[in-house]
Amino acid sequence: MAITSTRARRRAGRTALAAAVLIPVTLLGAPSYAAADGATEAGGPAGAAGAAGPAGPAGAAAGRPGNAPGTASGKAPAARPAAPPVTITRTAMGAERSVAITIDDGPDPVWTPKVLDVLDRYEVKATFCMIGTKAQKHPALVREVVARGHRLCDHSVGHDTAMDHKPVAYQEREIVGGKEMIEKAAPGARVEYYRAPGGAFTPDSRRIAAAHGMRPLGWSVDPQDWSRPGVPAIVDSVQHPLVRPTVLFHDGGGDRSETVAALEKVLPWYARQGYAFTFPAVHSA
Repeated sequence: MAITSTRARRRAGRTALAAAVLIPVTLLGAPSYAAADGATEAGGPAGAAGAAGPAGPAGAAAGRPGNAPGTASGKAPAARPAAPPVTITRTAMGAERSVAITIDDGPDPVWTPKVLDVLDRYEVKATFCMIGTKAQKHPALVREVVARGHRLCDHSVGHDTAMDHKPVAYQEREIVGGKEMIEKAAPGARVEYYRAPGGAFTPDSRRIAAAHGMRPLGWSVDPQDWSRPGVPAIVDSVQHPLVRPTVLFHDGGGDRSETVAALEKVLPWYARQGYAFTFPAVHSA
């Protein structure tokens, strides 16, 4: 009996020692997993707490072969979408001979349908930078733009070209409010870009746009079509081979007959030059 008791005490001691060694290893593994899962643009304590909650350590302790840490099913945690950069994109996505057509200041009941028809004729998809109050006034046009496969861009609530000199709170109302108006006009549609009126970005406006899931959008070619310089002048200013250009046109703000006529010439010219029509870069410069 004495020998049996001694062996039992030794086995109990070895079991306690193994448990003491395993606990610190499990605890040491948790922060590494939390940092990887909680690493987002927002960051901060909330992301870390969410990753290191009950699922994390429990899954690691289970130690099932093939299972990712912190999951019961073996599937890795779903990746969180990256926030767009705060830098201004001025290039089209894709290969060097890609071009992004952008259309500003609509939607307009006269000129937006005409622009859409030209784009359809040449099988071109564009990005429409819409003013919030106009989207609110013409929601059917916003939905038509989306239905034809084009992308949406927030061009602020009221196109205040002096908003870069206004308080940050005002800039935020213009940016966020414009996005909400466009989204209300076309429920379920994504607004992926923000273009400052007149291109007058500020560090704050870029930050606000990115925080709301929109890439600040500039341009690399501006034919000044809004000033109605004549169709030949618009066409000439565009017809220069460039690497992944983003081209600015307008469907709002006045008589856009010159823009429509110029698009009839510019779009087939780009096609003959071997350009593919894409959208502005979202997550890369």
